[in-house]
Amino acid sequence: MLAIRLYGTNDIRLDDIPVPEPAVGEALVRISHTSICATDIEVWQHGQSFRPEDDPDAGAPLVMGHEIGGSVEAVNGASNIEPGMRAVVNNVLTCRQCHWCIRGTQATCPQMRVAGLSADGGLAEFMTWPASHVIPLPDDISDSEAPILEPATVGVHAVRRSGIKAGDRAAVIGCGTVGTLTMQAALAAGASVYAIDVRQQSLELATELGADATIDASSQDVKEALWDLTDGIGPDIVFETSGVPSLPPKAVQATRDGGTTVLVGIYGENTSFDFSDIVLPEKTVVGTVAAGPGDMEAAVRLVAAGKINLKPLVSDVVGLDRGIPDGFERMLQPKKDVFRILVSPEA
Repeated sequence: MLAIRLYGTNDIRLDDIPVPEPAVGEALVRISHTSICATDIEVWQHGQSFRPEDDPDAGAPLVMGHEIGGSVEAVNGASNIEPGMRAVVNNVLTCRQCHWCIRGTQATCPQMRVAGLSADGGLAEFMTWPASHVIPLPDDISDSEAPILEPATVGVHAVRRSGIKAGDRAAVIGCGTVGTLTMQAALAAGASVYAIDVRQQSLELATELGADATIDASSQDVKEALWDLTDGIGPDIVFETSGVPSLPPKAVQATRDGGTTVLVGIYGENTSFDFSDIVLPEKTVVGTVAAGPGDMEAAVRLVAAGKINLKPLVSDVVGLDRGIPDGFERMLQPKKDVFRILVSPEA
């Protein structure tokens, strides 16, 4: 079968490898679509940082792709899934036994493994994965939408971590795929949401998907605009989803006194805070990554119910044999005009 594999920094290749065989308790998944996100580009360009130090099996070459949809081809052992089922892959595996797993914070499990980042993923024709982490899809969600459920889960997790309440006013800084999905999850929780970006395409989509207002950060003072929208108080919650290292301090400053700033982005460089901006106004800063127990199932329910719309985030579909030039290299462009590019063995 064909697979896109990471060999090292700035080294990915299209390989022909054997179809994997599922171990006991695993399913063989026939891949329908896998999407490429900014994290895949970071790993390609700057190296693998998600592999547990004591897990040599997760070393290179590694099949990439962590946003994965497909169908169950076979199951080895008893399971609640069966061949033929359409499914999305819950890509996070944890030990379920450590201090953090027992307390429900699986993203901090020291043994966490992620498909496509520290275990073979979905940029291939087939993959194996624990059957317990293969989630059946309802008819309301199409094959091409399935991979976008993974970033939707990140947004759902961020909103749950924020403690948002119905009637709160929230801002989302950075309306790419994760930001747009976080915005929709916050709207589904009953908040008013203001979308902030420098890209007109993102602001237009945010409006289409229900944002109460948009702010063009390239031409407006973001804090001043937010104060105007919130009666001079500021948002109760600000989500920073862009991953731009200079923006977390600005997100804190844009949060009302006593409010909460949620950092969702993955920051590749260090930044600095004036901690007085947190301490004196008694603000809370929350970090959030990946997902927790039940978050993907919640995302599936929200999408099926029409509370979160994934369709506009699918920008293009390319064949697996063209995944590197038409997917990775296109996503690397500094002014890309896409949200998610899907790679399909069937395209």
